[in-house]
Formats: sequence, structure tokens, C-alpha cells
Amino acid sequence: MIRALLLLLATVAGPAAAETVAIVHAHALPVSSAPVDDATIVLAGGRIASLTAHGAVPPGARIVDAGGRTVTPGLIDAATQLGLAEVSGASDTDDRSVSTGPLGPAFDIAPALNANSALIPVARADGLTRAMSFPGGAATMPFAGMGALIHLVPGNDILERPRAAMFASVGIATAEHRGGPRAAQWGLLRNALDEARHHASAKRGDGPRDQLLDRPDIEALAPVVAGTMPLAIEADRESDVRAAIRLAADEHVRVVIIGGAEAWRAAPELAAAHIPVILDPEANLPQSFDTIGARLDNAALLARAGVTIAFSVSGNGIYLSYDAGEAIREGAGLAVANGLPYAAALDAITRAPAAIWGIGHAGTLAPGSEADLVIWDGDPLEPASAPVAVFVMGTEASLATRQTALRDRYAPSHAHDALPPSYR
Repeated sequence: MIRALLLLLATVAGPAAAETVAIVHAHALPVSSAPVDDATIVLAGGRIASLTAHGAVPPGARIVDAGGRTVTPGLIDAATQLGLAEVSGASDTDDRSVSTGPLGPAFDIAPALNANSALIPVARADGLTRAMSFPGGAATMPFAGMGALIHLVPGNDILERPRAAMFASVGIATAEHRGGPRAAQWGLLRNALDEARHHASAKRGDGPRDQLLDRPDIEALAPVVAGTMPLAIEADRESDVRAAIRLAADEHVRVVIIGGAEAWRAAPELAAAHIPVILDPEANLPQSFDTIGARLDNAALLARAGVTIAFSVSGNGIYLSYDAGEAIREGAGLAVANGLPYAAALDAITRAPAAIWGIGHAGTLAPGSEADLVIWDGDPLEPASAPVAVFVMGTEASLATRQTALRDRYAPSHAHDALPPSYR
């Protein structure tokens, strides 16, 4: 059976397929099933061919001995801005937002993604293999624009799916930066969906009518009202979370909550409505009046109620680009320290974000899944731990970054030479 699957995967992958790799003596955490000790994980054709305890190694496979170390799926950051901002204080490296002009929902960040960002190798070396990169804001309140799914494969093509989700933001921040009280934000959001729905029916013969949005914005919202694109709403205050629940029911759209500092107060309703929450597990202090109810056990309370959760650690915006992999691991560990079961925390940075954003072939070590996985030198939710090896689509990725290159260039020599390499 395994040999047949290997042949099928190699055939599908074609001549450029990755080599067959067998990771042996692994403590595997598949996420989709119970942990497996002394596991053999076979990678072929860019996918996981098998995961078995004490499994046999296929002939000709390259053997990687995990030595009892933990192996997990590659981490997935559910909401980040990797590839959009290199240094937030340097405007020429910041492509997250548009503040003027006609673009609102039609603002698409995909063309701006920088595969050569120095921050991407850092994230990958920290175990991150996928992410949703989302816009920081657009000119038409309350929309921010469309996010893109990125896959951190080595090379210059990280864009996996453009226009993967529509983003909007309601609350104090939107009122401060783009004007308009909270009631107006929700009114404009509902009107935009109504205009998009009417535009679709007008194509079938209904007459035109006056519109607030430009045609590109209306057409960008068409997949949202059709139910094929999720609407991710940044909202923290309980009243906004509940407004998002009503919006999903009234407009029949797929809503995802981003932030949700007070989402625990509406946990049963979120679970009943099947609305996932992408939260910051490190948010415990009120940064504004919208987050007065922030608490460190938000993740535990939501998960206990049956809400699908995933993590995004902001650090006041710093970790949305820099140290994105390490930050979500630290956040997941903090959630465990505040009552979230360990398995649920690992799920929140692997399988859950894949499910939320519709990536059905990632986030687990189940056979047939894409071979994105990490071998760790310790507990993956411990910040002091680090990857020993990272595989993306079955190929081992380099752990070298600009930081390690600078370290090697300027560090003192270990060969009885007082000068670092760059000064010899």
C-alpha cells in the first residue's frame, strides 16, 4: 500500500519531484491524530506518504534520524503581514496600507508581496511554513482590502493564493484613523454587501441604482456575498463581536473574527454560528476602551465553548512581520499556561488556520498532506527551543538567515584567531 502511494505521489509530482526522505525515530505530533513514538515519516513527491510507528524505510530514501526529537507540521500564522513590511518606520519598505484614492475592498496586497524579504527566512527558520498576509487598511471605511495566502517555499514565488479573504476593521482604531463612529462603520459594511449583491443581480437584468462604492470595490465583494471568500472582521469589543455574528446570519456570509479581545463574552454564540476567532494569546492589557475585557485565558474559554481558534501575535504590530514564527509559538505556550490544552494550542498554529482559510492539504502530518514539517530540539511551544530541520514541500530548507550570516561574519573566531572572519 505504501509503495503504491509512493508511486502515485511521484507520478503526480512529475520530474521535478522532491527526493524521497524517511525521518526515523521521531516523536511525531500529527495534530490530526494521537502522538506516535519512534515514528517513521516518509516524504515523497512533496507530500507525506506515510507515518507509522517503527515503520520501514523505503529503498533509496534519504534517512534523517530525528533521535527521539519532536516533529510537528509546519506552523501557520493565521494573520500576519510578512512580505508587506520590512521596517515599519521606513515608508519605502511598507506596502501594507493605502490611505488615499478610490481603493477600498479592491485593494489587493498580492502584487506587493516581497519574496526576497529578509524576514521570510527568519520566519521559516523559526518553523513557519505558511501564513495569511493581510492588508493594514484602505481608503474606504471600514474595509482594509484583500489578503493573500503565502507559502514559504525557498525561492521567489511565495504567493499561494491571492484574494484569499476580504478584511474589514471596526472599532476605535477605524474611527480614529479613517473617521466615522462605530454605528456608521457597521452601516457602511452592510450597505457595501447589499450593493455587491444588487450588482450581481443587475447583471441578470435588474435595473441600476445609486451606489456609494466604486465598481472595482463592488466587484471585489462579489465572492464575499457569494460565500466563496471569507470576510475577516477585526473587532475586539463584545458589542462588535455580537454585531459580526448578526451580520453573518443576516447577510449569509462567512465571517472570521480577528482580534476578539472580548470574544470570550460571546463564546457560546460564536460556537453556535461556527465563526472562528483568530486571537492574540498575549493580549491581556487594555490598549483601548475596546479591549477593557482582555484576559489571558481568552483562548481557553473560547476553545472550551467549541469555538475554532487560531493565533496571531501582534506585539503592537512588530510581530506581524518580524519574528512571526517565534511569536506564535510563544503565544501558544502562554495560552497553555492559562488553561488551553496543549493539543489545542498546537492545533491553533497548524491545522486550525489551514481550516479557517480553506487549505485542506496542510497543517497535519496525515498521509497525503503536503510535506511541510519541523524537527525541533525541544518543546515547540517553548521559546528557547528551535528547529533542527524544516521541510517545505518535502525539501529541507536552509536555516540560514541574514542574522546568522552577520553572526558568522563578525563573531570571534574559534580557530585560535583573535579576529572575526571579516577582519582577517
